[in-house]
Amino acid sequence: MIKGQKMSKGKLVLTLFLTFLKIGAFTFGGGYAMIALLEEEFVGRRKWLTHEEFIDIIAIGESTPGPIAINSATFIGYRQAGFFGSLASTLGVVLPSVIIITVISLFFDRFMQFRYVQYAFEGIRACVVYLIFSAGLRMFKGLKKKPVTYVIFGAVAALFISFYIFGIGFSSVICILVCGCVGLFIYALTSLKNREGGAEQ
Repeated sequence: MIKGQKMSKGKLVLTLFLTFLKIGAFTFGGGYAMIALLEEEFVGRRKWLTHEEFIDIIAIGESTPGPIAINSATFIGYRQAGFFGSLASTLGVVLPSVIIITVISLFFDRFMQFRYVQYAFEGIRACVVYLIFSAGLRMFKGLKKKPVTYVIFGAVAALFISFYIFGIGFSSVICILVCGCVGLFIYALTSLKNREGGAEQ
């Protein structure tokens, strides 16, 4: 049984809201930087998800319309406490950003003129790079060790590095669609081989 399901429904919804409120308040750099915090909270600390389930949720959140952070929060919330869980999780993850951006927008020019604010953002940018890299590394380590996994990962990494070096524009959406189609093709091919092998036996 999932650990979160042992709580009462109301307490679970409140826990989801407060958890995502905390994650939303301390995440800089967008949804990709949030992945590491989500994994630490729901896989490592609370044990509500297995690592494989978490990777599936991130894949779904990335391949569906909308920001990955909001999609993942909505999905995790719904999985734990249904509609109200998804509502609480989504509100929790977006509320800090809405409040902070609204306040900053009122005096943005003066805010950015503070030297210490500029220094703080320099440090935050470096931290965001680390968070995104560490999240990607953890997800890669958690993937099933299959040849196709390494082939797709190597091909995507080589393409992105090449495009970056030569200044070629490339949509990440196309990359997601292509990799999804490749995964479906390989799955269909594997299933067909397994059926043929079973029929021969």
